[in-house]
Amino acid sequence: MSYMDFDRRAFLKNAQMTALLGAVGGGTSLAAADSATTPDGKYDFDTPYNRIGTDSIKWDWPMKVEGTNRIVAGMGVADMDFPCAPEITKALQDRTKHEVWGYLDMPKSFVEGVVGWNKRRYGLDINPDLVGISTGVHPGIVATLRAFTRPGDKVIMNTPTYNGFYFDLDYLDLIANESLMKFSNGRYSIDFEDFERRIDRNTTAFILCNPQNPTGNTWSREDLTRLGEICLRRRVLVLADEIHCDFVNGGGKYTPFASLENRDIVNNSVTFKAASKSFGLAAMNCAWFFSTNPDIFKAVVRQNRADLSTLGMIANKAAYAGGEDWLNQCVSYINGNHDFVDNYFKTNNMAGMLKPLGKAQGTYLMWLDATALTAKIGAKQMAADERKLGKLNVMGKPYSDGDMVERWLARKCGVVLNAGTSYGKGGENHMRMNIATSRKTLKVALDALSDACKKA
Repeated sequence: MSYMDFDRRAFLKNAQMTALLGAVGGGTSLAAADSATTPDGKYDFDTPYNRIGTDSIKWDWPMKVEGTNRIVAGMGVADMDFPCAPEITKALQDRTKHEVWGYLDMPKSFVEGVVGWNKRRYGLDINPDLVGISTGVHPGIVATLRAFTRPGDKVIMNTPTYNGFYFDLDYLDLIANESLMKFSNGRYSIDFEDFERRIDRNTTAFILCNPQNPTGNTWSREDLTRLGEICLRRRVLVLADEIHCDFVNGGGKYTPFASLENRDIVNNSVTFKAASKSFGLAAMNCAWFFSTNPDIFKAVVRQNRADLSTLGMIANKAAYAGGEDWLNQCVSYINGNHDFVDNYFKTNNMAGMLKPLGKAQGTYLMWLDATALTAKIGAKQMAADERKLGKLNVMGKPYSDGDMVERWLARKCGVVLNAGTSYGKGGENHMRMNIATSRKTLKVALDALSDACKKA
């Protein structure tokens, strides 16, 4: 049987998986509706939750594409391994009892929930008449770029940045204008001189990642104002992707772009958010965007077509209505995971092969320096050999050094990280690691990474 024909559900019966689940504390029933709580009423984020066999991109897909028949931890794709808030599960269960699935009329309470959430948590006043619903943040960004750019235009970004933006630009025949961030004393910062210098007459939009994915930066009010002033002066529209904002920890402060004092700057922007990252609802296909500028908003709405599902609307509405306590505890747990990983690396340095670049301020992601590991395993030559054969990676791109490190780790120790090269200029010799999982799973994954690095 080839790995392409691998039966993942059958794999659950394999003794190796049984041993792994035992090592990390046992798997949780996929059907348990109340599995997110413990008897004392606290939410349980520490019990490993088995996702293998559910066609998960994070867990199942790597076994297929990386040519391995085992996985210790999926730590790549940015979704969480925690059971969602019980309030969401209950709302979905209640709706499925009604067995007619006709067209959904979006309730007014949905937008009211979005507005209330931002006011309550961030003191942000949003005009409900200028809130649009999209199938996801990507469709919202694509709709905005369609409205304000033309094929061949440039879109500026601070790199390394979220790799999904590059696919949006490719889809619209736009050019990535990459402004490399500065790195000093363990932190990234914006190179404002380079940023403005790169803006030419063909640069018509700026995609701001706030907080920054993958580096974890939360940008200060001063940072955002300076970027906004440059874009306003140079007639560049700001698209603010703020989907990770709910994960800001004690090391950072989230400043919504729309909260800046200069209203001219704010009026030159569109903000994109969703409950999908915050509440683990990526499969529910629902997001939203807003602007303080009615003309910009109307132009985006004309390009936006939201194909929403009833269950997606219900899940997102329930999240904002009743999931706040769950989210607060989730963020606290992930903050503890950051500390756990930092301490692990301090006491076990992976033989110098992998190193975290500071504590992320606003995501459940960690950005790792993989320079030594890349060199040690000969990833550069591996990638050159693949390209010589005309092979492409799973995204249809020529193989990079980072792709080879990703593959090597998956095959050697069953831990899947994301190749830093996919995050644009500055991503070379880095890997992205998702730590939104149980601490027990995290420990097993770090042990596996450490063992593989020491044997490299």
